Amino acid sequence: MIERIVHSTAGVTILGAGAALAQQILLACDLAPDLVAADGGANMAADLGLQPLAVIGDLDSVDAATRAKFPAHIFHRIEEQDSTDLEKCLSRIEAPGIIALGVLGPRLDHGLAALHTALARTGPPLLLVSETEVMFHCTRIFNADLPEGARVSLFPLQPVTGQSKGLEWPIEGLNFAPGVKIGTSNRMVGNRLELRFDGPGMIVIVEARYLATIWSALTA
Repeated sequence: MIERIVHSTAGVTILGAGAALAQQILLACDLAPDLVAADGGANMAADLGLQPLAVIGDLDSVDAATRAKFPAHIFHRIEEQDSTDLEKCLSRIEAPGIIALGVLGPRLDHGLAALHTALARTGPPLLLVSETEVMFHCTRIFNADLPEGARVSLFPLQPVTGQSKGLEWPIEGLNFAPGVKIGTSNRMVGNRLELRFDGPGMIVIVEARYLATIWSALTA
């Protein structure tokens, strides 16, 4: 049993070492105020004047200047190499929901690994944020208010079917699967999105400007 390092009742923001916009990080910290840095994400936190509750990872990317800014007890070195820094953080956090930034790019393999983690994860909501999109694994049901014309993309990571309300192109009757059928670049008609899937496997992707809306819907 892996021991939890962070216990949050308000929600956790995980900051990785990849691409992330400062304004997105600050918004995420407003929505999920308990900050955890995944390895080199501590450097960006230090640059923004943010102090994490914990820095978790193999710590090979943390600058000496960053170590000097933060107390030693918040650094948690996890030496095993069978999991990503994101996975190391998630397995050691207890929270009602998690927003993760700096884990999707610029390296494609890091982004794919984060999507793999989202698919494999069970538990409270995990919202992945890039500079342009927010995405999450929709296991069954998702409802949210989004404006007319907002882009909603559906990308299956395993075979799944579902139903929708509020999309210009409804998904009922479609057999989604990687390499077979995807649902990118759909868009809203009206302002209420309702999705229902027969099981796990679907990644829902919307524009990053709807971060607060999606977070509120996931944690309602």
